[in-house]
Amino acid sequence: MTMTDNSLYQQAIERFSAWFAEVQTLDLAEPAAMSLATVDADGKPSVRTVLLKAFDTRGFVFYTNKLSRKGRQIEQTRRAALCFFWQPLMRQVLVEGRVEDVTDVEANAYWVTRPRVSQIGAWASLQSSVLPGRAELEHRYSDYEKQYADGSVPRPPHWSGYRVVPESIEFWSSRPGRMHERERFFLEDGIWRNCLLYP
Repeated sequence: MTMTDNSLYQQAIERFSAWFAEVQTLDLAEPAAMSLATVDADGKPSVRTVLLKAFDTRGFVFYTNKLSRKGRQIEQTRRAALCFFWQPLMRQVLVEGRVEDVTDVEANAYWVTRPRVSQIGAWASLQSSVLPGRAELEHRYSDYEKQYADGSVPRPPHWSGYRVVPESIEFWSSRPGRMHERERFFLEDGIWRNCLLYP
């Protein structure tokens, strides 16, 4: 049985979609913010906040400089975990799984929706590298701004997207007395299953 035609997996994605839609109605600065955890080849972890840009039954998509720390770690292990915490609703969604590249078609389609200043910034920033001083970054930005002054800004070859393909999705809802509700959907032997967890 494949992942996308398993009814439990579809149920999990539909629940995430409903929760995410509810979050969109709230006055949050970044409702799509999620913590992204990765590890390097030695198992050393790191975490940062990124933005969810798309999701469907194929997985959860974000974009980044692939030469960044997270990009390098993903290339080493092809594993990641996500945590969405929506405090006004007191809900969390935890996603764990393998990571795959988005297609060039997907990356190009998203790239053209980015503000021009963000496009130039993607060229200017050597993400996660040591920066001697702010002036150097501003100088690099100015150089690329001049380089692409007369036309559109192309997507850098090192800038693209990753898709976290779930192997586990957990839904957490706060309850009084820390009697929280936790339901986990997980892939086991090619079949999606679910269970409740103690809080």
